[in-house]
Amino acid sequence: MPKQSGGRRNSPSGRSEEPARRPFWLRLVRGTLIWGVALALLGAIFLGTAVYMTARELPSFSSLQSSQNGQMIVVRARDGTELVSLGPSYGQWLSYDKIPDIMKDAIVSVEDRRFREHWGVDPVGVGRSVMVRVEKGRWRQGGSTITQQLARTIFLNNSRTFGRKIREAVLALALEHKFSKNEVLELYLNKVYFGGGAYGIDAASRKFFGHPATELSTAEAAIIAGLVKAPSNYSPTADVEAAKSRGKVVLSQMAKAGVISQSDASEIDLDDVKIAKERGQNSVRYFTDWALPQLDVLLPETDEPIEVWTTLDVGMQRAATQAIDSNVPKGAQGALVSLDGDGGVLAMVGGTDYVHSNYNRATQAMRQPGSAWKLFVYLAALEAGYTPDDRVVDEPVTIAGWSPNNSGRTFAGEIDVRTAFAYSKNTVAASLGNEVGFGTVASMARRFGITTPVNTNPSMVLGTSDVRVIDMTRAFAAVSAGGTAVEPYGILKVTTTKGELLYEHKAQAGQVLVPPNVAAGITDLLQSAVATGTGRAAQIGRPVAGKTGTTSSNKDGWFLGFSSGITTGVWMGRDDAKAVPGLQGGHAPASAFAAYMRVAVKGRPVKPFDTELKLPEWQLEPDDEQMTGSPDDYYYTDENGNLIQPGSTSRRGPADGPPRYEDGDVGAGEGPAGPAPANRAPPAVGDDFLEQATGGRRNQPDPDLRAAPPPPNAFRRPSYPPQQGRPAPRPEYDQQ
Repeated sequence: MPKQSGGRRNSPSGRSEEPARRPFWLRLVRGTLIWGVALALLGAIFLGTAVYMTARELPSFSSLQSSQNGQMIVVRARDGTELVSLGPSYGQWLSYDKIPDIMKDAIVSVEDRRFREHWGVDPVGVGRSVMVRVEKGRWRQGGSTITQQLARTIFLNNSRTFGRKIREAVLALALEHKFSKNEVLELYLNKVYFGGGAYGIDAASRKFFGHPATELSTAEAAIIAGLVKAPSNYSPTADVEAAKSRGKVVLSQMAKAGVISQSDASEIDLDDVKIAKERGQNSVRYFTDWALPQLDVLLPETDEPIEVWTTLDVGMQRAATQAIDSNVPKGAQGALVSLDGDGGVLAMVGGTDYVHSNYNRATQAMRQPGSAWKLFVYLAALEAGYTPDDRVVDEPVTIAGWSPNNSGRTFAGEIDVRTAFAYSKNTVAASLGNEVGFGTVASMARRFGITTPVNTNPSMVLGTSDVRVIDMTRAFAAVSAGGTAVEPYGILKVTTTKGELLYEHKAQAGQVLVPPNVAAGITDLLQSAVATGTGRAAQIGRPVAGKTGTTSSNKDGWFLGFSSGITTGVWMGRDDAKAVPGLQGGHAPASAFAAYMRVAVKGRPVKPFDTELKLPEWQLEPDDEQMTGSPDDYYYTDENGNLIQPGSTSRRGPADGPPRYEDGDVGAGEGPAGPAPANRAPPAVGDDFLEQATGGRRNQPDPDLRAAPPPPNAFRRPSYPPQQGRPAPRPEYDQQ
């Protein structure tokens, strides 16, 4: 019998046959499946272990019930009166059975419709979020479940990192492993943040609607359920309309989930929902919204309860709110900032109703100041050498193709600087700005605290650059302080609830912005504007200095001024920048200023203004002179080293009697300027030498001509000594 071969089979041709090999792609798929299953099993083991260990470490249900989140902050006025408690607010804990079914249905419909079907993490939701990411190129839709949100609320933060998302997922699975669905939902509805400091539905219901959560209607439940997505944006205390708009989205989702019918969703009118007024927290919240973020810089990181003592005066805040409400034109908004002499904010109103709109027009809105901007124009002119008594000409002027007009489209001719400012002559301001330089005016505004962009077009002298109310008030406060910088602040000190001092404001000397004579001169002008000019409605029976401002078509009205150490700025206008009929700075804003200031200065001593001009030596005629250089040089120097030409005359023009203005009346309080000063610079050498040096007496100025009036169209300007001009400004004067 023939012997059988053990390994290979011989083909009929005598060749051995190799076993057939599987295709490469089939082997790749098989290997991938094997490794995938192995890795999945390994991952499941690790995940299960992590979830089991995490679940063991989780607090008990009763512990989670008693724990609270967030930091309590009690805000006090300067006298210790509690203004508002801005920390977390917790209502009554409601068990699952006591929570209204409509509230549970609303939150599940809008936040996690598959809540009853997943184990804490919803693969369908995650997949949907990834698809949106692929289509839109960015994360537009979150895949977090209610359980994941609960885990984040209790144990984590809101950082957008994958590490946090992984921990969140593990915690969510652990929560679902340890607690039932009903317990998870009970924890969520009692602990999640709904805005306005309210944690849990009972606190939210009491805060926003004034009743416990057990009495929630369908419309109210929809509004509360809509807050979770963005509490700061949708909270009724921040924006009522946004809260109601979001509530409509929730009703639509409830209809899609079958919780309510589509007809019911359409019939529910969210405008009928009554939002509870916050007692004592309306206008005060504009101030706290501005002041409290400063704690991030002033304090080390802490989550313990604290008390913040502020600069706010309760009585003045009440008066400020009343002044705005009583004087703002219908359909317009108003803002007010009042500063004490050291910069402490005594009152702040950012709008007519904080609950309706939390947009702070006192610190955030940027509007054109109109003629109130002339403060900086005249400051620059005074620093350049002008005085309130100097003569200027109110006449048509064209600068680089721009021709400004006065409000009455009339011209008063030759007047003094004081009158031009008091009656807010646009042509004079334009000429002054052109003379000193528009960049100089912009630099002056920067020096006095204007932080918004400033243009240097010719029209800028009439206030075409946008500014903030608080910045303009700060500038006027610096004038009140004698030309010294003032920094607004709102926090006096911060303590723990046990009394431990964490921060205390330290007073610092302000930087000198302008010389004393410039501060005195601009105060003189501001006082005249209230006493006899456009700001007469701001009079309060004691010295007041201030300036009106009105933009084109009456879109903005301003009044800013100071008295008895308090500086206050008022703005009125519409948020959409539409014209407000009859709105002028000298009317409603000035009236609001007066109404507030009568209360603010009550009890303070009457403080007269220092308007005495103590001119710097470079601006005075020298009493002594000295020879310098060769006898052939007929110039002399004053004691500051300024070169003076012999025979130069005083800068002041003659007195032509009281001027007449646009309405034809003689200016009140504007008497003759007095005789022209008779002194002139003494010669450096004898008359014989001067005759030889100057070509004879015919070239010497005739003393009788010194008092002659300027030509009708002459715009008087300071005549600086030759080759000298004015002294170089200090570096801090030229900030841009």
